[in-house]
Amino acid sequence: MYSGLEEVYQPREEGESFPWLQCSWNVDESLTAVSQIGERLRITGMYSKLMMRNILMGAVVVGAGFGSVKAAELPNIIFIFADDMGVGDVSHRTGKADTPALDRMAREGMRFTDAHTTSSVCTPSRYGLLTGRYNWRTRLQKGVFFSPHDKPLIKKDESTVASILKDKGYDTACVGKWHLGIGWEFKEKNNPKSRTGYDIDFAKPAVTPTSHGFDYFYGIQASLDMAPYVYIENERATAEGSVTKGFPRKGAAAPDFEANQCLKVFAEKSVAYINQKAKSEKPFFLYLPLTSPHTPIVPSKEWLGKSPIGKYGDFLMETDWVVGQVLEALDANKITENTLVMFSTDNGCSPAAGIGKLVEKGHKPNGDLRGHKADIYEGGHRVPTLAMWPKVVTAGTETKRLTTLADFYATCAEIVGAELGSEDGVDSVSFLPTLKDASQVDRGAIVMHSINGSFAIRQGRWKLCFCGGSGGWSAPRKAPEGAPKWQLFDLDADPGEKVNVYESQPEVVQGLHDLMVQYIEDGRSTEGKKVQNDVEVEFLNRSVAEGKKKK
Repeated sequence: MYSGLEEVYQPREEGESFPWLQCSWNVDESLTAVSQIGERLRITGMYSKLMMRNILMGAVVVGAGFGSVKAAELPNIIFIFADDMGVGDVSHRTGKADTPALDRMAREGMRFTDAHTTSSVCTPSRYGLLTGRYNWRTRLQKGVFFSPHDKPLIKKDESTVASILKDKGYDTACVGKWHLGIGWEFKEKNNPKSRTGYDIDFAKPAVTPTSHGFDYFYGIQASLDMAPYVYIENERATAEGSVTKGFPRKGAAAPDFEANQCLKVFAEKSVAYINQKAKSEKPFFLYLPLTSPHTPIVPSKEWLGKSPIGKYGDFLMETDWVVGQVLEALDANKITENTLVMFSTDNGCSPAAGIGKLVEKGHKPNGDLRGHKADIYEGGHRVPTLAMWPKVVTAGTETKRLTTLADFYATCAEIVGAELGSEDGVDSVSFLPTLKDASQVDRGAIVMHSINGSFAIRQGRWKLCFCGGSGGWSAPRKAPEGAPKWQLFDLDADPGEKVNVYESQPEVVQGLHDLMVQYIEDGRSTEGKKVQNDVEVEFLNRSVAEGKKKK
């Protein structure tokens, strides 16, 4: 009952100290023991106000000490999110461009071999990662954000990974490409259909990641081919978009903004943040969404010609260099051991990278998977995913856990012991048990989404695509004449999705269809009470809302 305290306790003269701090304490039990010892002192006649004050002060010190230990045990968390990079783009797989930092993460951490983005394009997959919720529950039913007039997709007060960690005492930062909508203020004369950014009032503060749980933000609005081309620090642009530049889409740009310098800037800002926060007793969360190797493919001068497969390979190597800078900063500050570093990408490699020519050089960006960015096929959403956390993750391990990146939200919540509301992270299931033991692979069905709004649901070996083609950019985009309207693949037997078994497995098809409808109607794919989607979800050319067809 006394948690070891009774062994040390002996009646002493008034004013004599007690060697409590030698003991191994459980805080709740120890505070109870303090009151019990006070009672024993009173009974044995050794009680005085002075002695009781010493007892209580000791209890406060011990309790405070335990609070500090508990905070210190929370890991720092870093998520590095590359842009348009496939499973074959890393050299520890089959990649022909050297990626030593990512190879280190695989060697010292864990590879997720069956990890998927929630969508095969960027805006929706970023939403899923940060909120633990599928994008098709929002107004974004297809496509991505292009315009500076696109309002923030994350709603005011909507829970994010950053907000739950911030509530648990973390410092939080986002450095890099946001692409979830910036709430710009516009000049009196503006064009809501414009994508150039000339009508932005850069002098006024904007709604940025600092409205969604991040204490600090330094980055850009979206991709390097989407204006405006300006850096944003917290709520303000660091310079006005006073000139015109194009990478290749022309728009408002800061005079000193150059696309081929972004990776260096993001690396410098990230390292500076790590160096600063390593001195703090508070843990930190750094979300580092990169602009590469998405188009424009613009490696900096220092990286040109480094790879045997051309500029795309050079850009991959520079992307890996940013990862290396982060890992080296952790090492230099001696905080690697208890820092969870995750790396993944927002979707598969894009055809804009010149996939055919890369394959001719022996480099398969998406491995042997079918399809690429924008598609419902595996090449669109199965992505390289790594986790390194020396204190917890066994080095050199692999897991076959079926994982959606939306699961990162619940994982962070479990790590810090956050209690989630009924409407928080409705599509997220923690993979913390897997990080502790790679054989822990239990996970229910997950949903993927293509650029045109087509759905696919995956449960175990079965993947049902609710479209007859890619739903994206690869041919055929729609079902060929005479082909089944949907596609069912057995990924255990056919990982390349070459054989459609839709017609031979009617029970599997019906079961997955019904589960998909349930996920839509329940407003969630995890256990819990039904909640509302933001909008009526467009599914199979009808709007699913309480099971009724749209009139």
